Amino acid sequence: MIIKKDSNAARLKRHFRVRNKISGTPERPRLSVYRSTSNIYAQIIDDVAGKTLVAASSLEKGFGISGGNKEGAKKVGELIAKKAVEAGIENVVFDRGGYIYHGRVQALAEAARENGLKF
Repeated sequence: MIIKKDSNAARLKRHFRVRNKISGTPERPRLSVYRSTSNIYAQIIDDVAGKTLVAASSLEKGFGISGGNKEGAKKVGELIAKKAVEAGIENVVFDRGGYIYHGRVQALAEAARENGLKF
């Protein structure tokens, strides 16, 4: 019998493995990425206080384009970087959420770097 592997369960295992090694501090919060099939979300989190400092997603009002492609991910990366710079955050730790650094995750990260975040 052929048993199909649960790709989301494998991603969650990778994510928890990475989360054991990285953590957001007040000086250097964590930039967390989550992607679904049709949208992409990004948050900057202070894990010590347990607070989300800044958030952006492709579901925001007036976003205009789909979050299920690289252009949408790029726009979310620009939004999160602009909001973070306004909040006084420059240095972050990147948490790719168990996803490979490719496609939409890479586009979001590069757009965030181009707009003022350092990681």
